[in-house]
Order: sequence, then C-alpha cells, then structure tokens
Amino acid sequence: QVQLVESGGGLVRTGGSLRLSCAASGGILRMFAMGWFRQAPGKERELVAAISWSGGSTYYAEALKGRSAIFRDNEQNTMYLQMDNLKPGDTAVYYCNAAPSRLGDYLQGNTNGLSYWGKGTLVTVSS
Repeated sequence: QVQLVESGGGLVRTGGSLRLSCAASGGILRMFAMGWFRQAPGKERELVAAISWSGGSTYYAEALKGRSAIFRDNEQNTMYLQMDNLKPGDTAVYYCNAAPSRLGDYLQGNTNGLSYWGKGTLVTVSS
C-alpha cells in the first residue's frame, strides 16, 4: 500500500516562495505519474501540476504556469513542488497524488481505478 506524506506548507507573504515535498513509502513510484492538487475553501479540488514517472514530462495548470516547478527524485521516492511569487489566491490545502499511469492517461483521469492520496499540507498566502 502506497502512502504519501506532504510537507512544506505554511504561512507566507504575497511574493514569497514555498517548496512542498511529497514522500512516498510502501511502494516503488518509478512507474507512477504523480501530481499536486489543491483545494481552496469552498472550491473543488483541482490539479495544479503533474509529472511523468521519469520526470521528463510535466504539466502545469494556468494558475501556476511560469512561477512553479514540479520535479521528483525517484531514488528518494519524493516529489516536490517549488512555488514562487505566491499570491493570496494560492491559499489552499495542497495534496499529493500518485497513480500507476502514463502522464497522458493521468491527465485524463484514466488511472485504472488506482490512485493514492496524501492528507494534504496547508499553504496560506497573506496579502
């Protein structure tokens, strides 16, 4: 059973930076696409960034494009999301997700019913 644990959230001022981490255990993630989702108060959970199992392909939602970087270290079974120039609209709980899929299928939600979630880490951006 794959377990995902997020860390790195916190309170930061507008324009600041944070690096989120997602540590995986209980499985080998080399063949898993992974992603970061976020859920703001009163809103639905949304995918904000994703990465292929090799790390060679990435996806960013328009909201984070140009000011974020997703990367992974498969040797350490860890994925990261570097976020810069943070805005109050980035305030949300950020969740790590992994699924045994190619990135293209992952972005379409085609994960063969297998998907693992962390419990989330809160990011608060003050104005």
